[in-house]
Amino acid sequence: MADLLVQARSCCGGYDLFVASDRLLEPEFLRKLETLTLVARKSYAGRMKGERRTAKKGHSVEFADFRDYAPGDDLRYVDWKAYGRLDKLFLKLFREEEDLSVHLLIDNSKSMAFGAPITKARYAAGIAAALGYIGLLEYDRVTVTTFSAGLGQRLPHLRGRASIPTYLRFLSGLEAPGGQTDLTGALRRYAEREAFPGLAIVLSDFLGEGLKDGLYALLARGFEIVLIQILDPAEVEPALAGDMRLVDAETGEELVVSISPFLLGEYQARLASLVEEISILSRRHGVEYVRVTTQTPFEETVLQYLRTGGLVR
Repeated sequence: MADLLVQARSCCGGYDLFVASDRLLEPEFLRKLETLTLVARKSYAGRMKGERRTAKKGHSVEFADFRDYAPGDDLRYVDWKAYGRLDKLFLKLFREEEDLSVHLLIDNSKSMAFGAPITKARYAAGIAAALGYIGLLEYDRVTVTTFSAGLGQRLPHLRGRASIPTYLRFLSGLEAPGGQTDLTGALRRYAEREAFPGLAIVLSDFLGEGLKDGLYALLARGFEIVLIQILDPAEVEPALAGDMRLVDAETGEELVVSISPFLLGEYQARLASLVEEISILSRRHGVEYVRVTTQTPFEETVLQYLRTGGLVR
């Protein structure tokens, strides 16, 4: 992950990302990202004014509604013209602009190291880079946390354009994937720790167990959740045949098997069952679920799949 970011520089109101060997996010792609916004269906009360309208009524510049005056209300917001016409006091309400908390949770377990020419972990970091870039441009509060058996590296909440280089440097310095996946434990711990729920975007292959209980923990704390499942094409359609020794990436357990068309069919059926299980769970609880493979360009994932799913617009 160390080559994710070599330089971040101001350019055309945004930033260019460069990697040592190739550009992970092209400058033209970044310019497209500058026109997008992360979408949350729920309204959250932010800690600071931002560029996002919420349902919360306050005293900013955009008129929202009236309500009857009550003793103790600020007289500066009384509509005196209405009082002159109706002989009754009304208080003017305005729609506030608040910042959204965007929580990016990246699976950094050993299974995420799989993939060629790009690993699932690197692909997840690329999507996180794009989504965090959008959020910071919109003055949302963006934080990143990795997880495997528990919670790992964490970048505290950042906000605004000036934070973009810090954000990208953090993604470039993520530790190499390692350890087993404990979705239940990691997501529960995250839900307990975070004081300000918001939009939680979980990037993982979801090949471990415990997603349902982890999801329930986030939902109970009021998070709006987006699941992005990242798989390598070889996991979707493995090109294997003959006698092979398979090694579990996370546990190291070895299994000698004879790969046959029947066995491949069984594997694909189990993978399809897992995908369907996640899909049903997501629909039941109003969670957005997107499945992509690492052969899909970042630009297509963000501008097509995530836009169609409603995460960005």
